[in-house]
Amino acid sequence: MVINVMLTLFSINMLSSLKAIFQYQFVQHAFEAGTVIAVVAGIIGYFVVLRRSSFAAHALSEIGFAGAAGAVLLGINPIFGLLSFSTVSGAGIAVLGKRASHRDIEIGSILAFALGVGVLFISLYTGYATEAYSILFGEILGISSSGVLITLILSLAILAATAFVYRPLLFASLDEEVAEAKGIRTLLLGIIFMLLLAAAVSIAVQVVGVLLIFALMVTPAATAIRLTKKPKYAIMISVLIALFATWVGLFIAFYEPYTVSFFVTAIAFISYLFVRFIRPT
Repeated sequence: MVINVMLTLFSINMLSSLKAIFQYQFVQHAFEAGTVIAVVAGIIGYFVVLRRSSFAAHALSEIGFAGAAGAVLLGINPIFGLLSFSTVSGAGIAVLGKRASHRDIEIGSILAFALGVGVLFISLYTGYATEAYSILFGEILGISSSGVLITLILSLAILAATAFVYRPLLFASLDEEVAEAKGIRTLLLGIIFMLLLAAAVSIAVQVVGVLLIFALMVTPAATAIRLTKKPKYAIMISVLIALFATWVGLFIAFYEPYTVSFFVTAIAFISYLFVRFIRPT
């Protein structure tokens, strides 16, 4: 009886809390953008883990920061600089490294150069680059309605392109050499995937930032793959974990004086540890 009453009170409080926070427009924008980003990150993240491209995802986010710094220097929206730098670098990595799992040297070389360019941009900027620095740790609670629209358009384009190349990309991700022997153009697929990854990273940094990109782009997918080997189920689970971490992180962050990215990364990581505990192999 006591437990039932407590559960009822908890559910009532949750509903009232949700109603309370959704009265604010910035919260609505954060949940809208966060939802779209979590779906994209969950899907693209599955292929990132499958293709052993976690380092590439992290590198593209840091390369994108250099682009954001350049955009601030030119007085334009940092997201456009981030997207342009990450996509060009992603294509360069794919062209220089033919095998997805053997691109460490190419990624490291391009990353080092891009970071150097980023430092130059920051040093040339005479003001305080608040927008560029906020990308390091995420700025989802500060996203505008136009930012939500840009995020939605980019996300729809990423999802449409992913759906178009899904089958050959999955085949090449599972066994690149066999796919190449079967006549699949793995180099072209690699370039397309790196462009998709760059675009996905560019929008995902709005939630968790450049330094914590693994939280949405890698951890949910890594958790999902431990639960099932079937691609479609793994993608669905990856998306659900990313959504759960984002939604709960945003909800807690509204009532606590700490950054959203901390809660999102913590929830995603705890989920991964839980699955590792119950499914150690």
